[in-house]
Amino acid sequence: MVDLPGYGYASAGKTAREAWGQMIEEYLLLRTNLQCVFALIDSRLKPQKIDLEFIDWLGKKEIPFAILLTKTDKVKAQPLVAARKFYEAALLQTWETLPPIFNTSSDNKTGRLEILKYISDILPKKLKK
Repeated sequence: MVDLPGYGYASAGKTAREAWGQMIEEYLLLRTNLQCVFALIDSRLKPQKIDLEFIDWLGKKEIPFAILLTKTDKVKAQPLVAARKFYEAALLQTWETLPPIFNTSSDNKTGRLEILKYISDILPKKLKK
């Protein structure tokens, strides 16, 4: 598991962000044993163009991914459902099938068991020892 620098919010300068972008792109494209990318999206924010562009890029490059809507404990039920439906509708404009989408919260552990099961399900059998 690798945590990559955030592409949407970083206090680094433009040059550093561009270098990170190049490094991340090379890593994702050249990592032959990559099983899945988790795109973490803050559920409190309106859908961001940069998130949609990243998700679209992953799909076009045929990189397996799942969406983790984060901080869901900080959002009321109706806006959370609306955010999820927005991402689903946006993805279905381009793709025939949706990636897995998980509601998550690090504070109350929402989604933890579902994500662990998903990771277990996608790992190659030789790694499940």
